[in-house]
Amino acid sequence: MTRRSSTARGPDWGPQYRSAIFPQNAEQEKVAAAYVAQLDSTKLFGRKIVTTLEGAKAFYRAEDYHQDYLTLNPDQLYIVYNDLPKIENLKRLFPDLYREKPVPVTQAKS
Repeated sequence: MTRRSSTARGPDWGPQYRSAIFPQNAEQEKVAAAYVAQLDSTKLFGRKIVTTLEGAKAFYRAEDYHQDYLTLNPDQLYIVYNDLPKIENLKRLFPDLYREKPVPVTQAKS
């Protein structure tokens, strides 16, 4: 049985929404595992952190219709209810890092 809370991302849930870390070497894996354990030990989140360490794996670009979805669909209800409040929090918490105009995926450096 899979607990919904272990893979929840707002209204979305299931194993495809889990958080994962993909360390590229043993040192990154060690640091990531230690950090997850440190956060877990604080009990800050109320439940065990379920982020997994997956190791280096192939990573594939999402289909074109997924790229820049928020920028292209700012009035879509999912975006309005789930994502815009998170962006406002980022803006409030990290004003020095926040940029008003996002960089579209098609213009980002890889």
